[in-house]
Amino acid sequence: MPWVAITPVVNAIRVLERMVPDGSLLFDGRAHDLRYHRPGTGSLKPAAIRHRIEDFVAWANTEALTHHLPGEAIPADPHGKIGTARFRRSLAWHVARRPNGLVALAIQYGHLRTAVSGAYASRGRGGIHELLDMETVRAVADTVADLHDDLDSGGGVSGPAARRAITAAATAPRFVGTVITARTARRLLTNEDAIIYDNPHALLLCHYKREQALCHRKGHRDGVKDGVKDTPSLDRCVPGCGNIVRTDQHAIQLRRRADALDKRAALAPHPVAERLRANARRLRDYAATHDRTRMMAENPAE
Repeated sequence: MPWVAITPVVNAIRVLERMVPDGSLLFDGRAHDLRYHRPGTGSLKPAAIRHRIEDFVAWANTEALTHHLPGEAIPADPHGKIGTARFRRSLAWHVARRPNGLVALAIQYGHLRTAVSGAYASRGRGGIHELLDMETVRAVADTVADLHDDLDSGGGVSGPAARRAITAAATAPRFVGTVITARTARRLLTNEDAIIYDNPHALLLCHYKREQALCHRKGHRDGVKDGVKDTPSLDRCVPGCGNIVRTDQHAIQLRRRADALDKRAALAPHPVAERLRANARRLRDYAATHDRTRMMAENPAE
């Protein structure tokens, strides 16, 4: 099963692979723990990794002081020493905010919420369903807050769900500085009116309504009757879906992506070039439609 990680993690893994013999564990005790030779095989123990984290923090702070970069220093943690268990949540936060990140997060921690039963999931690793719910709500809250600020500054939106999105951005609760618990997350996820998903890959927002979703309208799939689920499949966005919302920034990004496709087409063989140019025209049509049909909040902030 593949693991999904952010770029700094991938880079760190590549370095570790070069530090240990072929076929060894990334944190092989024999390769890393040179001060304490112990019998047997295996990876570094949690205590050894904890000491290394503390050493890294001390080194980073010394470097920041040496180069007069106080903003790069790692402050003392009010919750105590940093252990490996706390990286699970940090990684989840970053993965969840990437395209299709929630699906990747579920796969990474060993379960897919839409494919396992509640009884099985209750025996899962550390409550993966609760983790997914909380990260979903955090990501959605960020999306709604950004849309609210954009509309307040005079931005516009377009698409079949544009009016619904404006209402959601104006009325949805704000969660800055708020601790989101599993119970709060479950309650909020039942309120479809307040849930807007970001899909940066398709350059759109999804104000998901199950009865209007086209991403699941292909019969019985994923173990769900009629293919309709409680959350969208952001990797299967359909252009004519009634849940689509686009912002002014999306229109800008659509044109940039179209320009990039045209540049690729100039260097590609004829059949490939034609497909690239057709995609570029389609993206520019989306952007033009946005400009022509965009609407704004009734009372944006002055």
